Amino acid sequence: MKYDIIVVGGGHAGCEASLASARLGNKTLLITGNKKNIADMPCNPSIGGPAKGIIVREIDALGGEMANNIDHSFLQIKMLNTKKGPAVRALRAQGDKITYPKVMLETLEKEKNLDILESLVEDLIIENQQVKGVVLENQQKIESQAVILTTGTYLKAVVLRGSKKTSSGPHGERPSQFLSDKLKEYGFTIQRLKTGTPPRIEKSSIDFSKTQIEEGDKELYTFSFDNLPSYQVEDQIPCHLIYTTKETHQIIKDNLEKSSMYGGYVEGVGPRYCPSIEDKVVRFQDKERHQLFLEPESIYYDDIYIQGFSTSMPEDIQEKMVHSLPGLEHAKILKYAYAIEYDAIDPLQLKQSLETKVIENLFTAGQINGTSGYEEAAGQGLIAGINASRKIHNQEPFILKRNEAYIGVLIDDLVTKGTKEPYRMLTSRAEYRLLLRHDNADLRLREYGHEIGLITEEKYQKFLKKKEEITSTLELLKATKITPTEENNAYLESIPSAKLLDGITLYDLLKRPEITVETLKKWIEIKVSKEVIEQVEIQTKYEGYIVKANKEAEKMLDLEKIKIPEDIHYEEIHNLASEARQKLSMIKPTTIGQASRISGVNPADISILMVYLKKEKRI
Repeated sequence: MKYDIIVVGGGHAGCEASLASARLGNKTLLITGNKKNIADMPCNPSIGGPAKGIIVREIDALGGEMANNIDHSFLQIKMLNTKKGPAVRALRAQGDKITYPKVMLETLEKEKNLDILESLVEDLIIENQQVKGVVLENQQKIESQAVILTTGTYLKAVVLRGSKKTSSGPHGERPSQFLSDKLKEYGFTIQRLKTGTPPRIEKSSIDFSKTQIEEGDKELYTFSFDNLPSYQVEDQIPCHLIYTTKETHQIIKDNLEKSSMYGGYVEGVGPRYCPSIEDKVVRFQDKERHQLFLEPESIYYDDIYIQGFSTSMPEDIQEKMVHSLPGLEHAKILKYAYAIEYDAIDPLQLKQSLETKVIENLFTAGQINGTSGYEEAAGQGLIAGINASRKIHNQEPFILKRNEAYIGVLIDDLVTKGTKEPYRMLTSRAEYRLLLRHDNADLRLREYGHEIGLITEEKYQKFLKKKEEITSTLELLKATKITPTEENNAYLESIPSAKLLDGITLYDLLKRPEITVETLKKWIEIKVSKEVIEQVEIQTKYEGYIVKANKEAEKMLDLEKIKIPEDIHYEEIHNLASEARQKLSMIKPTTIGQASRISGVNPADISILMVYLKKEKRI
């Protein structure tokens, strides 16, 4: 049996990698331990959120599947940070844990170039430091030109509650016990990471009168640029807000030593930006309470997820903790919270294409690379699928820059800075976040998606029409001038907005905070979509900031253009700091720009490197 590309693991990274590979014409095999767990949501039943929601839009702009899938399977949707600037706005949808995996599996099974096999992979076929396929648990060998590992939390997975450790995946499945040992033998640095999840509560046992209802937005939204809303606002299922109490905090403090983490039973490093509730209580002792959200998991069963209440306490302590919460005094726990440890590789051993530096044609994506979150995994899976295809077809790798996409920031951070804890995408990690907005992901990336071959001609033509409408509307505003007539000033005062003293273009008038495109319809006829109007307003009102951000990005791009030869020997460069020499030798940056972002490499080291490359006529 032989395939072009084999994908190991059926989580969010594996789904995107498999679909990208198959849609690019490669005979693809997805190997997963259990088809029922494909696109599973073992933790938070949501897609999106700050930064993460923008990654989902970027996946869609490039031709991935996550946005389309969540559009057809959510219970509630919201636009976050609407009172803040456009740089930090993002969609978040409460997914249905039954429907989301079901719809994704149907999509995978319909893909003509994709086969799905239920099995565990125990080893890789390696020849001359090149991967040639995989070895299954029954010792069957399957050959391929490239392999993508998207193993999630299953490498030597251990579930922890208090002092109790169980060798298991998130739902009691068999973990992959041998693959990470093989990777270590092949030269990979393996690290131990940890994540966790809260308890699930029986909905009928909750007193919702003691909670604050959190409805979905009244405006219709979709993650995908190609979908129309297919739901009714009033049909959205609400979430509920509660807070921890003094009693909750006291129970946690009294039993800290029983926690897996504080009792010394955890080996792995947990996520700093998604801490357990006991970690919050210890680290933020000045806070009297922490907010929690009661979130429905599915319309098909009665489970409520306590968002923000992740813990690794023993089951009896979890009972006390849950019953100390308002409205949950008599709650029935359907599934106890747990922490889960697993093996991951050091992402510094990856190229920006997500191909490993250790073994050629072997790619990795998702939690095996040290990330957390469904969205981060899916974004990596898409890029790995694209680049595995491009590698076996002798094409240049597809690499997104930091000013082009959050996915570019994510991958650059991983392969340049590495991570010792589960990495989570935050808006603060993106220095060009004003350029990387929710609203313009298609304008940034759809051209790439079409060039790669994942965006159909029909979708591309629709995109070109939108671009043309944005341009023509902006040109119309710049070409239309109004004067300070009595009628015009009376209209402006009614808004209210300042009177005109001189003539002004509608483009410049739109820069006023209180003026919208709708306001301008007094003077011109504008018949374009809501999305086009949104672009026109943002591009006009934030023009100065966008121009400044683009100029800063251009400086970074100048450094990205200076390539560093693969055969450079850093130990030969005199005056380089020893730490810089060590880091540069280990990471092997491909450009001066990437070298400048390596922790421990300072501007003086970059100057010395530049002088050396010029002297040796390598640039």
